[in-house]
Amino acid sequence: MKVLIVEDDPAIAASLQEGLERLGHAVEHTVSGVAAVDRALEVDLVLLDLGLPDLDGKDVCREIRKRSGVPIIVLTARGDEIDRVLLLELGADDYLVKPFGFRELVARIGAVTRRAAQPLAPAATAAQQIGLLRIDRDAHRVAVGGVEVELTPKEYELVAMLAERPGAVRTREDIIDQVWDTNWYGPTKTLDVHISALRRKLGHPDWISTIRGVGYRLDPTA
Repeated sequence: MKVLIVEDDPAIAASLQEGLERLGHAVEHTVSGVAAVDRALEVDLVLLDLGLPDLDGKDVCREIRKRSGVPIIVLTARGDEIDRVLLLELGADDYLVKPFGFRELVARIGAVTRRAAQPLAPAATAAQQIGLLRIDRDAHRVAVGGVEVELTPKEYELVAMLAERPGAVRTREDIIDQVWDTNWYGPTKTLDVHISALRRKLGHPDWISTIRGVGYRLDPTA
């Protein structure tokens, strides 16, 4: 696997590169956010530090996600939950707060790459129309009343997952397992943040019902 380390601390970068190469990965390193955006198209995983000399790591994450679906794990010294949730909304797949153990990093890498490698089920390739909501799984697009809605990758996966069984209640555990992988280590509050963003972007908050203590239900025909 090709891994791109985007990190301006030479000691951290060298340690990560040595450990990953010992596991058999091909590793590149850059301190430039601009270079990272360009190189992300050529690698299988990005380890992204937020404190870069030329661009803010959040902007780098956003730009990479616009161009590629490559898994992104953010490495950050910023422990504030709002920061972390924002990164996930920008398209990061996971994050680690420094300092972290190398074994934990390896576990996170395994989780996000397994998720990225999962093929779509055959039934998930057709466009689905539920009331005003249309989900085109081939094109990875969502529209409401014929108007396309711009969603982050996780928001798309979330609405597509809920739409697999419209009108049925999906538990929080089921949603997190399917959308964030069974090895998700982050706060479950992230799910609530994404649901809130989906309601706002779809323009019909009542389409997604909260079933207290259980989970959520999508019903665009209600």
